[in-house]
Amino acid sequence: MPTRPTPERNFYSSAHIDRAEDKRRDPAWLAATLAGPDSRFVPIWQAKNLLQDGDPPAPALLTADQAASLRLSEGETIFLGEAEGVPYFALDLSAIETPDHVPALAGRGHFTDLRNVGPLLDREAGSLLAYARGMVYWAGRHRYCGTCGTPTQSSEGGHQRRCPNPDCGAPHFPRTDPAIIVLVHDGGERCVLGRQAVWPPGMHSTLAGFVEPGESLEDAVAREVMEEVGLPLDEITYQSSQPWPFPSSLMLGFHARATAEELKVDEVEIESARWFTREEIRRQTEAGELRISPTTSISGVLLADWMGGDD
Repeated sequence: MPTRPTPERNFYSSAHIDRAEDKRRDPAWLAATLAGPDSRFVPIWQAKNLLQDGDPPAPALLTADQAASLRLSEGETIFLGEAEGVPYFALDLSAIETPDHVPALAGRGHFTDLRNVGPLLDREAGSLLAYARGMVYWAGRHRYCGTCGTPTQSSEGGHQRRCPNPDCGAPHFPRTDPAIIVLVHDGGERCVLGRQAVWPPGMHSTLAGFVEPGESLEDAVAREVMEEVGLPLDEITYQSSQPWPFPSSLMLGFHARATAEELKVDEVEIESARWFTREEIRRQTEAGELRISPTTSISGVLLADWMGGDD
């Protein structure tokens, strides 16, 4: 059977931060902490994180004074929690047209897509930046009430957006889209890898898809695999999960055994798929003919676990 890693193994998971739900409900504490000398702010600009130049890169965090010079409105900060006595906030700077021209940001680094640098960061830093990115993304897409269309107001440190319309008053909370990702094998030496047309040449991955309303996770695994490659399954086994804020998913990883061999590829969702043996994967990746996800993504973890032992 595949190994079952602890959640800390998956990248972007398990930041050692206390989300301090009780404190984010205290407006007086939040107001004082926003201006506190120990507070640190994680800047986000148009879904990108600010990173200091270096090898390896590191998060560029701002002090309260630096953040205060950049904040344009109260709703642009989100309390993330505390770690070792340090309060952390996400700071949404997306309204700034060109951050390179802002004096308070000069020389502090560059805004970069976290997916491009995440594998270079230590796990704590990667988890913190992913958390901040996910919260800012959610807040930016809930500026208006989905029930009545009234502009929403930030509350509870940014973990809720509330409709101020007295005839509505709907609260809105952060949402995560569950998606399954599955390593399909034959119970022996072969697994199925597929590719999308937009991927670089040679790139292949495990199969994945979003969970639909009314489905269990196991139902979603069976449906997605049947839709994409036409294989029935049994022995659907949960492995682990990974937050994936690109933009707002939670990846739920599985291994599953196919009970048939013939692939019927749905070329609408994926370009191609095929069976690979363990030896083919080793040989072709070493030769540069096959590209697979690194173990900073749960796809790479699923495959590495299968490659490392017998199922």
